[in-house]
Amino acid sequence: MSKILNAVTLLGAGTQGSRLAFMWSRQGRPVYLVDKSPAQLNQALATIQRLRASEPAGKDGKISSLTVDNLDPALRDSWLAIECVPEDLEYKRSVMLDLDSRSHSQTIIASNSSSYSISDICHGLSLKADDRFVNLHSFWPPETPAIEIMGSSKTRPDIIPLLMKETHDHGFQPFHVRKSSTGYTFNRIWAAIKRETLLVLEEGIATPEEVDQIYKCVLNTPRGPCELMDIAGLDVILAVEEHYAKVRMGIPNAPRKYLREMIERGDLGVKSGNGFFKYST
Repeated sequence: MSKILNAVTLLGAGTQGSRLAFMWSRQGRPVYLVDKSPAQLNQALATIQRLRASEPAGKDGKISSLTVDNLDPALRDSWLAIECVPEDLEYKRSVMLDLDSRSHSQTIIASNSSSYSISDICHGLSLKADDRFVNLHSFWPPETPAIEIMGSSKTRPDIIPLLMKETHDHGFQPFHVRKSSTGYTFNRIWAAIKRETLLVLEEGIATPEEVDQIYKCVLNTPRGPCELMDIAGLDVILAVEEHYAKVRMGIPNAPRKYLREMIERGDLGVKSGNGFFKYST
């Protein structure tokens, strides 16, 4: 991989994109953060500055914020491009086609999707180099350094070990998902926790406060499932659950109905100021 010491391009400057830009720039490597919205880019840069200020000074690389009109120069300089766009399958498929057509054939292209496998995203697409696509699913770095790496039957054998090393070197804790799996490893376990939490709430068995308190008490963990769903965004949680319901038998509807009712009230979690709990925005 001749471009191993060059830049990383991140397409999408939302919560994940901004935090990934922070992580990938930690070792002095340049990062291109690309988004269609200048306002979103400015917000992301402010987030990155706060993250950098929270850690001891290091050899931070330059982060360049670019609109999508300037994507080509970023891709020419990048060994890795990661899409961090909203969790919509057709949108992600169009982004992958665009990245494939505009990047060098050796550039690794990764999806940060939380629910769609790279096999699902790339299925049926006419790609010039279909062996360089991979899932690179992060959680909430730097608070949660875990990152799941999952290829497809077509992914080049050198890509997984390379990403395992590079993510580790940049402060992640990588986990290899050894077979294509909707929801990877952790999210399949987390999905069961989310659904049962929503059922407990829908049935009136406990309040969000009580659910999180007992969860934290028993598992000795700092956050409960209601707070974690609020952080992720209840619209994102619903989108993931809708996808699971399409690909798996027996997924109950009640948890999704409960989420839809919250979203219709404008309760999206932290980003809206209201979810299971109230937040200052």
